[in-house]
Amino acid sequence: MKAKLTFLLLWVAAVAAAQSPQLSVSYIMRDPKWIGISPENIRWADDGKTLYFDWSDDKSLHAADPVTGKWRKVPLEEECNLAFGGQYNAARTRRVYAKDGDIFIKDMTSGAVTQLTQTVETESVPRLSAEGDRVFFQQGLNLFAIHLKSGRLEQLTDFRRGNKPAETKKTEQALWLEADQQRLFEVLRERKAAEDARKARQELLRPIRPKEYYFQEKQLDNFTVSPDGNFVLFRVGTRPAGSKPSAVPDYMAASGYTENLNARPKVGDQLPTYEIALYDRRRDTLLYLSTAQLPGIDEPPAYLANPQKKKRELTPLGMQWSENSRYALLVLRAQDNKDLWITVLDPQTAALKTIDRQHDDAWIAGPGIGFNNGWIDNRTVWFQSEETGWSHLYTADVETGTKKALTSGKYEVRFAQLSRDKKHFYIATSEVHPGEDHLYRIPVAGGAMQRLTFLTGGNEFAISPDERFIAIRHSYSNRPWELYVMENKPNAVPRQITQSQSEEFKKYAWREPEVLTFKASDGADVYARLYQPKADVKNGAAVIFVHGAGYLQNAHKRWSTYFREYMFHNLLADKGYTVLDIDYRGSAGYGRDWRTGIYRHMGGKDLSDHVDGAKFLTEKYGIDPQRIGIYGGSYGGFITLMAMFTTPDVFAAGAALRPVTHWAHYNHGYTSNILNTPVLDSAAYAKSSPIYHAEGLKGSLLICHGMVDVNVHFQDVVLLAQRLIELEKDNWEVAIYPVEDHGFVEPSSWTDEYKRILKLFDEKLLKR
Repeated sequence: MKAKLTFLLLWVAAVAAAQSPQLSVSYIMRDPKWIGISPENIRWADDGKTLYFDWSDDKSLHAADPVTGKWRKVPLEEECNLAFGGQYNAARTRRVYAKDGDIFIKDMTSGAVTQLTQTVETESVPRLSAEGDRVFFQQGLNLFAIHLKSGRLEQLTDFRRGNKPAETKKTEQALWLEADQQRLFEVLRERKAAEDARKARQELLRPIRPKEYYFQEKQLDNFTVSPDGNFVLFRVGTRPAGSKPSAVPDYMAASGYTENLNARPKVGDQLPTYEIALYDRRRDTLLYLSTAQLPGIDEPPAYLANPQKKKRELTPLGMQWSENSRYALLVLRAQDNKDLWITVLDPQTAALKTIDRQHDDAWIAGPGIGFNNGWIDNRTVWFQSEETGWSHLYTADVETGTKKALTSGKYEVRFAQLSRDKKHFYIATSEVHPGEDHLYRIPVAGGAMQRLTFLTGGNEFAISPDERFIAIRHSYSNRPWELYVMENKPNAVPRQITQSQSEEFKKYAWREPEVLTFKASDGADVYARLYQPKADVKNGAAVIFVHGAGYLQNAHKRWSTYFREYMFHNLLADKGYTVLDIDYRGSAGYGRDWRTGIYRHMGGKDLSDHVDGAKFLTEKYGIDPQRIGIYGGSYGGFITLMAMFTTPDVFAAGAALRPVTHWAHYNHGYTSNILNTPVLDSAAYAKSSPIYHAEGLKGSLLICHGMVDVNVHFQDVVLLAQRLIELEKDNWEVAIYPVEDHGFVEPSSWTDEYKRILKLFDEKLLKR
């Protein structure tokens, strides 16, 4: 009997192995539709009775019943009548929204929709007044109000581009002659008196209209009307005169000509400067807010060799009014990236009061910082801060200045939403594990958190408007995203709505990579994903993958955005390679110190983490230290170059995909955070740019880059190629992709690129 059972088990295993497809680059790099299409863009109907999501090959709209879990495809004619987003009144009996450039209002009781505008101009950003009797909206440079009872349209502002027309002034000679005519002739005096009386009467009868204000060619945006309609806040931006965009040549343009694509300026180019304007409609006056009183506004960054105090330029990030229009919450960020201020404006005095100053000698960032904030009531605001080294939730009384932390610990708050009754927050945190997100409920006054979700893996949440249900987009490390729905209560069981994986995808036994930690040389715990081959095929070689974006997390338990690389790592493991995927210094998910560990030296601790990872593989998993390769794209391509140039004895081969080779040519928003600017901190750029270290290349290097990359420009590869030529290096090659931007699209490009990567590793890591 035992022999028969053993035979049966062996037979079942053999059949399963025969059915499981053998992975190849061509097989896994096909159009991703072969995997199955995951649901996306989850949103709820107003009444919370229908859950909408995009699904299937054409991303068509689908609808699901949260009670039964049954779904259907929404007919196009029905979809045309749907609209999402907008703003509710306090009682949630009305919702205003913009659709196709017009403004609509929906009665939540009857479901009736009324179109308020139908123009060739675009109307946007509709808001209901505090009383609910008016709808404010923007059209062009100006704000308008529709009085719902009468239907009257009122223009609230009269902002204009250009300069105010100059008045024609009469000469002294002309003024003397005119006065002389009045003195000499009675008929002229009578006519003038009659004309003056007519004008005075017209002025009295003329409807009150807003005063004209001219703004030359400045950029006006972020219009925010107070709920009582009396005040308007907005940004006034001045474009820099010296900023120069880059040109990216497109050699494969449909026209047959080489056409230049307009791309971003380079880091260090001049930024727009901003002022915050406050328009008082009652007084018909406009003034600009003073930020001189902000604490630390004139403090120079710590990295400067010869610091001098001067007022720093700011970028307003957000402006929100309290419901009673008494205050406005303004979030301001220093353009040198070192400070962020949570402030409150008193519109009666135009005075700004600082509620919280967030300072970082490196740069201000982190989950929710500067963007997750708002009002709880008319004197209490909420926001997020990395004050403790981790992004947490805070509240503050704007009148007393008292600040309170609602959450604390060595984890991050990654999502926060105030409940309808404003008695508690829904927050998603990484408290359970850095690679998981779970939803909790916590009182606005603080206290114990109540955990609501328990699905292990990646979770994205959408709470129904009535807060009865929670929609969850859930995935696991070896299972793509699916849609679930559950009741909004502890220990509720989620119901799976979608089944998205194709039968072909399910035939292969996709690995569940082990999420582990290893010690870095400085004692830090580094999180990573490990893919191990079976013992009978293990070849003693290893590949280390470097994720892109810098501030991104990939050693997690959810389906990765790097799903092609995930499948490639399964292929490598099948061939006997051990694969390690590291959340190096600078990655998301591990707090402020980890985030800023690369400040002023990219290619420092972020690279040493990979070197330590290579050592970990040799010591614990028996990997041959002479047979370790490294690869990655974008920031991962940059790290690959730095690895091959500055630690050439650690890595025998590397594939750098769309890599940054010289940080002075990258964009300002990302690079200036970490390296400041080339003019002020050239040493940081010299340490961090691979092109300065290319002489160290020893191993075999493959570089792949799209020629119409408007993110990391193809120029980067051209510069490095010339440098390698001048250094007389001969162990490198470049593969170019004429039709590809930064993120490749064509399956043929993905296939060609990864065939080259696999060939590189097979030839250089397996021949020893």
